[in-house]
Amino acid sequence: MHKIHTQPGEDVNFINLPPVVFGTSCLGNIYQATSYEEKLAIVKACVESSPGKAVFDSAGKYGAGLALQSLAKCLDTLNVDPENVLISNKLGWYQVPLTTPEPTFEPGIWKELKHDAVQRISYEGILACFDQGNDLLGPYSSQLASVHDPDEYLARARNKDEENALYLDILDAYKALAELKASGKILGIGVGAKQWQVIERISKDVKLDWVMIANSLTLHDHPQALIDFTRKLWKKGITVINSAVFNGGFLIGSDYYNYHLIDNDTEDGKSLYAWRAKFWAVCELFDITPAQACLNYGFTIPGVSSVAVSTSKAAKVKQNIEMVTKEIPYDFWKTLRNEGLIDTLDE
Repeated sequence: MHKIHTQPGEDVNFINLPPVVFGTSCLGNIYQATSYEEKLAIVKACVESSPGKAVFDSAGKYGAGLALQSLAKCLDTLNVDPENVLISNKLGWYQVPLTTPEPTFEPGIWKELKHDAVQRISYEGILACFDQGNDLLGPYSSQLASVHDPDEYLARARNKDEENALYLDILDAYKALAELKASGKILGIGVGAKQWQVIERISKDVKLDWVMIANSLTLHDHPQALIDFTRKLWKKGITVINSAVFNGGFLIGSDYYNYHLIDNDTEDGKSLYAWRAKFWAVCELFDITPAQACLNYGFTIPGVSSVAVSTSKAAKVKQNIEMVTKEIPYDFWKTLRNEGLIDTLDE
């Protein structure tokens, strides 16, 4: 079952996105330097495999702007009409000259960069990031915009007063985004975060058009409170993108759960490995790969319209799309529920 829930009865307007939104962190040389030839092949595969307009999710933080530059260069080389691509730019990091041996933000993550990046979350900062992002995109431009990782920004606070001050910075940034939308420079305003409670907090103060829930709404971890929140977003006409659906790779074979190494000698570790073994057994019974199940799970929840998928290999682009759009029988989800592997299933 690949279940796309229809629009609720009330008068709401969704931003229509395809089932797959293409992540671009690899274009910014995350973990390893990727050749331009491979980047071009990745973007080409995304454009050619998309059933309609290709949608890319990028950010000034990705390679300190390198991802935006690489995306634009590849699209231009492929002669892609700007009208035939939709770009989302997560704002909050501003490209600056590199004056140290390696970038000062996220050391060790991004490879062979020629620039550094500094965080600028404020009214003026977001406008500067938006303008710079479009400069880096050249003949292209971002039509969707958001504040990048507001949960991480708030986590810097050492006390409640500092947190409140940082939250005001975020609200000021959204004032700038609201003005950009009102002037017709962007189509929609969003938010993406790993801590979904921060998305919920922002949604009470900001009129959002879309949200990206990262690492929170997975087949293994899907708290009822988050599902209820997702349903509320759906009823308001807010588009939901699900991202980072493998719990850091653990659900499909990694020994890291949410990027932390799992110790199989602990009770928590044993529980996680036991859950995965049962999950894989049900997948084998239905001839469904764990990756297919993880990518499709969010579509069983009202409100989820797309999943964000990244890859560093062009050959995997079409495969990812096929996995996301694969028809999975309802009995598979029902079996997972009956085995106690998922907590809820919309019927």
